[in-house]
Amino acid sequence: VQLQASGGGLVQPGGSLRLSCAASGSIFSIGAMGWYRQAPGKQRELVAAITSGGSTSIADSVKGRFTISGDSAKNTVYLVMNSLKPEDTAVYYCNKVPDRSVFWGQGTLVTVSS
Repeated sequence: VQLQASGGGLVQPGGSLRLSCAASGSIFSIGAMGWYRQAPGKQRELVAAITSGGSTSIADSVKGRFTISGDSAKNTVYLVMNSLKPEDTAVYYCNKVPDRSVFWGQGTLVTVSS
């Protein structure tokens, strides 16, 4: 299975974006899925996760603003990001939870700036 993250871009503070993570195969066959992000000069962090059963968890830093969902039929996991802040600027990646090195891709850049 290969993972491809997309949907990033430049958005103003307070704006919204939806990221997509498309898998080449059954996305939940490799386990729970997550969205990670890495801001410049910072360590990569897990911001949201979802299991094959639909249970989700969201990091405190984005709780109430970010929502993760999955569509098994489309082999895709989404991250809806609302009320974006400049500190959300980062490269966003999808991977399984816990992560596996083989699934790290290039990610998608989200820039929140006016």
